[in-house]
Amino acid sequence: MLEVRNLSKEYPTPAGQLRVLSEINFSLSAGDSVSIVGPSGSGKSTLLYILGALEPPTTGTVLLSGRNPFELDDKSLASFRNEQVGFVFQDHHLLPQCSALENVRVPTLVAPDADGKTLRRALDLLNQVGLGSRIHHRPHELSGGEKQRTALARALVRKPQLVLCDEPTGNLDHESAEAVVTLLLELHRSQQTILIVVTHNLDLAARFGLKYRLSNTHLEIQ
Repeated sequence: MLEVRNLSKEYPTPAGQLRVLSEINFSLSAGDSVSIVGPSGSGKSTLLYILGALEPPTTGTVLLSGRNPFELDDKSLASFRNEQVGFVFQDHHLLPQCSALENVRVPTLVAPDADGKTLRRALDLLNQVGLGSRIHHRPHELSGGEKQRTALARALVRKPQLVLCDEPTGNLDHESAEAVVTLLLELHRSQQTILIVVTHNLDLAARFGLKYRLSNTHLEIQ
């Protein structure tokens, strides 16, 4: 379960504190899928980064399965993110010198794979996203949609509880975007993750079970 309690975020500016998020509260369980929409600059990405333990809140609490990542030391926090959270960004952030398979395996390289279990999972995910025949291709040999599908497989390779997507179709044409979203939802349902997607695309947002809007620092259900 993901629990967010009285979360607020402020940034210091020469004119004083700039509040981006105010008193945000919600809870989600395994299998929940959520879209968050709102105007540019409303704090959607900031909220996502806090939920993924990339950035601390100013006040409030984030708990994932009862654990507060911001109470962990740096090493434990890095392990928490690697094991419990999967990220998909607008830009795929693939390593250009690595193949699709190698990119998917990157989050697993912190631990030995003596029995080949993580390799098999990476291969299985690449097959599920339709890239079984392109596992040795490097990013420059893949289309935009294929790169994003590789990024999706990478986000899921550690079996995270929480999957966070920041404009995952923002750089894709309509057909590729539809394919990526369909795969994202199919994999979410099969793995029963908590899925949160930030998007400007209202058609995309409508495909998720819960819909929120972030505006004027507040998050409201639609």
